[in-house]
Amino acid sequence: MTGRIRIGILEDQQVFLESLIALLQGAGMDVVAQGRQVEAFLAQVREVKPDVVLVDLRLESPDSQEVGDGLKVVEALREQPQTRALVLSSHRELPVMERCFQAGAAGYLSKLTVTSAELLTAIEQVARGEWVVPADFMNPVQAAARTERPASPVDRLTLREREVLGLVASGADNLQISARLGITERTVKAHVSNLYRKLGVQNRVEMAMMAYQTGLSTAADAQHP
Repeated sequence: MTGRIRIGILEDQQVFLESLIALLQGAGMDVVAQGRQVEAFLAQVREVKPDVVLVDLRLESPDSQEVGDGLKVVEALREQPQTRALVLSSHRELPVMERCFQAGAAGYLSKLTVTSAELLTAIEQVARGEWVVPADFMNPVQAAARTERPASPVDRLTLREREVLGLVASGADNLQISARLGITERTVKAHVSNLYRKLGVQNRVEMAMMAYQTGLSTAADAQHP
């Protein structure tokens, strides 16, 4: 993309919010929406249409006992495709991350471990239409196996399976992959089933991560604009 990246921030901790604003503005990005309450924040986002929204999942308010759910923002942004959600949360559990991606998140970062440089890079990636899945969210057994084995399971894939894997990484569902490759949805499902078996992954998030590590996602985007 061209121009300054426009950011929205949903965050309930005021000091952390102010630090994020200072960091992003210092990096040449524009913070155009901010808040700690879901509905009020969504109203801002619908009006100003930022490129990327940083979303905290658990939101507490000093004026209320109610705890807000940032996942509602991620789900709502499905109706606003020009704005992509990047979750920045203290939760590190794989099921939480999977739920966020299923809801439509383009990326997930742990605020407990992410550095300023990593956050800025992730925002740029999401703004370009990429996914952001940190390696430390991988299944530990799979991560250890990949460390011990230099050859990548991707090497065993057919050309068509590589194309499907790249499109999975770009966020396409089976129906979209079917349309872009000119094959039936049943055939797509068969390819995806083979990918699970050959790559040894448990979900599409891990599948996408492997595609980004090997550069297949970039190739898929270039071949299928």
